[in-house]
Amino acid sequence: MSVKCLFVILEIVLRAEDTLFRVHKSLLARHSGFFHDLFTLPQLVADAAAPSSRPDAPAVQASGDIEGCQVLRLYDAAGDVANLLTALVDGPNFGNNDPADFQVVSGILRLATKYVVDSLREKALNHLTLAWPTTLKGWDAREDIARSDELQAGSGATSIYPSPIAVINLSREVNAPALLPSAFYDLSRYHFSQIFDHGESFEDAAWQCPLSSADMQRLALGKEASQHAITTLIQSMGSHAHSLHGNPLGYQVHSHGHGHRACKRDFSELVALATQHYLFDHERGCTDPLYVAEELGQPLYDLGQPLGVEDYSRLGGSRRSLEQAECQA
Repeated sequence: MSVKCLFVILEIVLRAEDTLFRVHKSLLARHSGFFHDLFTLPQLVADAAAPSSRPDAPAVQASGDIEGCQVLRLYDAAGDVANLLTALVDGPNFGNNDPADFQVVSGILRLATKYVVDSLREKALNHLTLAWPTTLKGWDAREDIARSDELQAGSGATSIYPSPIAVINLSREVNAPALLPSAFYDLSRYHFSQIFDHGESFEDAAWQCPLSSADMQRLALGKEASQHAITTLIQSMGSHAHSLHGNPLGYQVHSHGHGHRACKRDFSELVALATQHYLFDHERGCTDPLYVAEELGQPLYDLGQPLGVEDYSRLGGSRRSLEQAECQA
């Protein structure tokens, strides 16, 4: 057997839609558990062509040959197959998690899951987690990027991130529940009119597969819970401001009485700020508890920090420095 013939035998042609991909079998077998078994046990080709009881089972079909190479038909989008093969050959080269990048990564993730390419699936999920994190620190980093992009591109620019609806549906499809909390939270910040009108909120592709009825119910309940969290936060701060009248436990009264009045005023200002966000800041505040909490958190943190000698001197021994020192409680 000549070298040329041996090379041909070790290749296979994958057909996706009207596109043909001539690939070395070893590349597929080395990375994909599905193709490894397929090439090791040829009978699996016939079995895979038969109808399956599993709707998510990989579907392939042997269909003749081209230049001595067996043709294997894949029932996947040609673009997704091309991106998968490119990632296998050159390694994944993901972008910045914008909508265009998401289209590429989501296709790779679907096929990596479908054809058991575990290493590539893990890399795709790790990349998506940067935009759809599970920690508050990760979420803050994500929002910092979004705000920076808004400042550079202007308030009328589209979101740097893809539709959370597309992320939720992808998560369900590939069994990646870690993506769900941040995607649902992001979606909860939109008004229902934006979600149902399909208008300018998301790219059109996101609405080709709308949320399931079960996920829409989760969204509605989550939006209600998040709005309740905001009102509870504002009410608790208002109650704390009023409690200062009663000199709560642990509060030290100073001879000049500035601390009592200063704390009451500072907390009243913060309550007014929170209420303003909730009632008037419709773009973010009233539907984003973390945004309100962040706006309120830094002033509260500053008020609670003890003042050292250097801080007191830096503030010039001002009345403000005295008020800050007396508001630690």
